Amino acid sequence: MRKIASSELIINDDGSVFHLHLRPAQLADTVILVGDPGRVDKVAGYFDSVECRVANREFMTVTGSYRGKRMSVVSTGIGTDNIDIVVNELDALVNVDFDTRTEKDSKTVLTLLRLGTCGTIQPDLRIGDLILSDMSVGFDGLLNFYKGRNEVCDLEIERVFVREIGWNELWTRPYFVACSRKLAALFADSTVRGMTISAPGFYAPQGRWLRLEPADSGLNARLERFSFEGRRFTNIEMESSALAGLARLMGHEAATICTVIAQRVALDACPDYQPFVDKMIAMSLEKLSGVSKNDVSLNK
Repeated sequence: MRKIASSELIINDDGSVFHLHLRPAQLADTVILVGDPGRVDKVAGYFDSVECRVANREFMTVTGSYRGKRMSVVSTGIGTDNIDIVVNELDALVNVDFDTRTEKDSKTVLTLLRLGTCGTIQPDLRIGDLILSDMSVGFDGLLNFYKGRNEVCDLEIERVFVREIGWNELWTRPYFVACSRKLAALFADSTVRGMTISAPGFYAPQGRWLRLEPADSGLNARLERFSFEGRRFTNIEMESSALAGLARLMGHEAATICTVIAQRVALDACPDYQPFVDKMIAMSLEKLSGVSKNDVSLNK
């Protein structure tokens, strides 16, 4: 069996994984991911009890219990590059034996739910709406570095999209990944389902123009009009594609729900969006507390 070198999986002196500073016993099988470290305590404030708090850089974790269900909430920071760190290290915590540095024979399936914020590019969606990323579209290119990328992506939509949108050959190849079907069904009655774009930046990659003009100022308008078999792009954020893609490659259940805080078509935004986020957190915890470990099945 392949032994993972110390340069590939860095384990700290206290037995914790390199970036997250978590030890295997400190992680629950149900994990809520948030970008902002400050939002960790917001989520953990709903817990009935707290086992541990661990922090390193932008990565903060609280593990506890909500209505009898053990959960962890972990901050990722911004961007798919951070998601790459977090998801790989979460998987290592449950599926790699830190003593032997080998992959475990019996795999643990994590439930990973990202709760974030986004801007919508559809005129009928409103600030405060909750969007579940039924399909995540990575403009970031991260998944293209992993073997098996094509096996977990929807290549038909990808081909049509690249052709119809007039994709710039200087940009990395986009990838389309569906979220967990189980989680999509769980949140179906509380969210709007759509295709979410994960951009590799906040400004020009999302069509924003301060002093530097985007290379393609008409891209957002074309994205708004694009449809494939009834599917349309609903929102733009910066993390869901990497989460969906890595989770499917590893066999975990993952989904992203975002609160709309900016209406890009109407050129409107809501800086006082916390009440909407609070509603999203409360609803998500309530739903997750009813999902037992034995119910979780692998993505196929």
